[in-house]
Amino acid sequence: MPSKYEDLIRKAYSAFNARDIDTALSTMHPAVQWPKAFEGGYVNGHDEIREYWTRQWAEINPRVQPVEINEQQDGTLEITVHQIVKDFENNTIFDGTVKHVYTLQDNLLKRMEISS
Repeated sequence: MPSKYEDLIRKAYSAFNARDIDTALSTMHPAVQWPKAFEGGYVNGHDEIREYWTRQWAEINPRVQPVEINEQQDGTLEITVHQIVKDFENNTIFDGTVKHVYTLQDNLLKRMEISS
């Protein structure tokens, strides 16, 4: 995964998987826009992400592992991830590959979009 953003991406996903919100937020711009994957729409800023993730993690158990980073010509990062989402009875809700596309500002994650 050779990219000048590899450390940032690994830190963000590792913190998310560890449920370490503060470390994950340290990789994000204060005005970050984050998709509400299972609800639709976006949350904005660190406080809204904290509330969204806290609620999400009370309902489902997602694990997301970056597989590949591609820097696009428009400056965005396309991250291919393997995502496993389970309920708290260990039933698999989703197990597959998706793409996360990030816009960066000041070397921080500013906006994330999900594509298939």
